[in-house]
Amino acid sequence: MAAYEGELENSKYKLLGFENNKSLAVIMIIATGKVIKIKLSEVLNSEIMENLNKMEVKNIYKKFYSQGGALTAYDLNDRHESSWMIYIILNLLLFTFYIFTSIAATKPIYLESLGIIITPGTFLYPLTFLIVDLLNENFGLRLARKAIFFAFASNAMIIILLYGSTFLPGLPGWKLDTPYNDVIIHVSSVLVASSVSFLVSENINSYLLCKIKELTNSRFLFLRIFLSTLFAVIIDSFVFCYIAFYGSMQNNDILNMIYVQIAIKVCFAFFNILPAYGARSLFKRYMTDSKTK
Repeated sequence: MAAYEGELENSKYKLLGFENNKSLAVIMIIATGKVIKIKLSEVLNSEIMENLNKMEVKNIYKKFYSQGGALTAYDLNDRHESSWMIYIILNLLLFTFYIFTSIAATKPIYLESLGIIITPGTFLYPLTFLIVDLLNENFGLRLARKAIFFAFASNAMIIILLYGSTFLPGLPGWKLDTPYNDVIIHVSSVLVASSVSFLVSENINSYLLCKIKELTNSRFLFLRIFLSTLFAVIIDSFVFCYIAFYGSMQNNDILNMIYVQIAIKVCFAFFNILPAYGARSLFKRYMTDSKTK
């Protein structure tokens, strides 16, 4: 066939995807741009197969033979569009909370009434562990790690761009040029600290959650949410505070900040259990409803 000879690939048709019920192939007629939907069994016996490339032919055969009650590896990879939208939203939330808490961490604040030193992001950062837990629960360890790497890579790009902006010549007479450079350099150093701590702690959190899930046979969601977050926040607080503030703060103040952060984050780890159950229930209900439409 031409699809295997590589000479006339996609000369007439192009595979765009599959209908939600998995029995229809979505095909575009290249000459007119018209999109048609055809049963897989009919596609296999038509000239369309002769004008598709190797990967498209392979996907059609996989889809055709994966129909039925048995769940195949192909079906696991071919997730519903609604599932991917949730994955994107969780990625954006993870990135938003992570970047905010990283930048806000450049300003240690002192609560005189409590006699403690914390950063503004201390109360929001535990939400990143909740989001990663939800990613693990619904999409698995591999995709959760991809989300962590995406947030990490985005943060690294922001560091490079911000630091690079300090080398650009400022407007003559602009009084904020030196303060801007000083702030950006400080922000960049804190972002480096947050990047390291985030990458280490979130991967530990993901691994522990999946390991506990495996050991408990997917039971006791509250146990794996709390324990995985507990160990992760301890490691995160030590790594971040020492990289970000070592040399600019007294060692005792850094330790006090670490202890306070751990205490607050552990409390949030406990309160994250209820949202985790609620989010899991909503996720399953949303996916069930969308698949029946």
